[in-house]
Amino acid sequence: MQTLQETWQGAATLVDPAVPQRWGFWYVAETRLRNMSKWWPAIVAFGIGNPVLYLFSVGVGIGSLISGPVDGVSYLTFLAPALLATAAIQAAMDEVSFPTIEGFVWDKTFFATNSTGITGPQIVNGMMVAAMIRAVATVLIYELILLMFGAITMDAVLPLLLSSSFAALAFAAVMFAVTVKIKDDDGFFAIIGRFVITPMFMFSGTFYPLENTPIYLQWIGWISPLWHSTDIGRALSYGADVDGWLMIVHFGFLIAMAIGGFAWVYPQFIKRLSA
Repeated sequence: MQTLQETWQGAATLVDPAVPQRWGFWYVAETRLRNMSKWWPAIVAFGIGNPVLYLFSVGVGIGSLISGPVDGVSYLTFLAPALLATAAIQAAMDEVSFPTIEGFVWDKTFFATNSTGITGPQIVNGMMVAAMIRAVATVLIYELILLMFGAITMDAVLPLLLSSSFAALAFAAVMFAVTVKIKDDDGFFAIIGRFVITPMFMFSGTFYPLENTPIYLQWIGWISPLWHSTDIGRALSYGADVDGWLMIVHFGFLIAMAIGGFAWVYPQFIKRLSA
């Protein structure tokens, strides 16, 4: 009969260190999703309320003052890709802003998480996965409302989900990298909302084609992920006339923005964890 000492195989066998190395990012994402579940009614309410308010006030209200089609379609259809991309950007930003400060400053959960086998890059990936899940869920709710209003067709659901998700990923990656440097909010996100989000929403071809904007304001659209995503969405959803080379520029800009954001956030995240 073997003794306990003879059958003991050690902690490495009982607790597989490869598990957190392989699934660490998902453990972080799952934590964020569980936190989101605590206020899911508010998330759903905003997901339904915002599109209804926008569609009535802008799409139906202002749209009723516009005679004839815009870009060959109804004003609601023209507006839909921009509204979806904006909603996706806002949802993803919400998940990489205050939760990041929370993890580093308020409850320091990132340091506790990093003391296990989960690495800094895995925390980054997990936070982004959770952010994108929320963005996708927000877009799907928004699309359901748009379908009810007749602003989009079923054929446009997946293309618009794709274009909106690209915008959310690109903007969230950059905002994540910026937020990692923040030691205290101190009104920073209010500034971002007023001087980044609002101008981006107003001057990115949201309400009318970008070329109708004065030339001295068009540069805001050129550097905005919202314009690039909106143009992609309009081309894919209702066949807006967008040159092939410009579509390449749109996708290239969003991909480069996302890659640049991740390349920036990884070292900054690791540096702050080790401080």
